[in-house]
Amino acid sequence: MAHNQYELLKQRRFLPFFLTQALGAFNDNVFRNAMLALMVYQMGLSTSQATLYSNLAPALFILPYFLFSATAGQIAERYEKALLIRFTTALEIAIMSVAAVGFIYGIPWLLMFCLFMTGVQSTLFGPVKYAILPQVLHPEELTGGNGLVEMGTSISILIGMIVGMLLLMIPGYGPQAAAIAMIGLAVTGHLVSRAIPA
Repeated sequence: MAHNQYELLKQRRFLPFFLTQALGAFNDNVFRNAMLALMVYQMGLSTSQATLYSNLAPALFILPYFLFSATAGQIAERYEKALLIRFTTALEIAIMSVAAVGFIYGIPWLLMFCLFMTGVQSTLFGPVKYAILPQVLHPEELTGGNGLVEMGTSISILIGMIVGMLLLMIPGYGPQAAAIAMIGLAVTGHLVSRAIPA
C-alpha cells in the first residue's frame, strides 16, 4: 500500500493507467486546438465558415457523451478494464490516422468527423477510467489516486492546447507536424496501455 499518493507513480498497478489517461487528454487537445487553428487561419475559409466550424466543434465533441454514455457504462461493467483501455487507445490510433489526412489535405468535414469520433472514444474511455481505480487501489488510496489522475488530466489539457497551436504555427509544415505528433502520441498511449495489468 502507498503511504504517499506520489508513491503510486512508481507502481505498475497505477503508473501505466495514469500515463495512458494523461497522453489521451494531451492528444485530444493537441488535435482540437490544431484543428481549429488550421480552419481559422490556414484553410482560407470565409469568416462565416470559420465561425460555423468553431461553434460546431465543441458540440460535436460533446454529442457522443449524450448519445453513448449509458451504453459505455454497460460495456465497462461487462468487459475487462485493461482490455477496454487497449481497445480505446487502438481506436485513437485509427482516428488520428484519418485526422492526419484531414490535416495534410485540408478537409474540414473529415476533421469534424474525427472530432466526433474522438468524442466517441472519450465516451467509451470515461466509465473505464472511473471503474478501474477502485479495482487496483486500496480504499485509503482512492482519494490520492483520483487526485493524481485529475491533476495529470488538467495539466495535459493545458499543455495540449498550447502544443496544438505551436505545432500548427511551424512555417510551411504545421499541418504535417500536427499530424505526425497526433499519430505518435496515439501510438505511445497504446503502447503504454499494454503495461496496464489485467
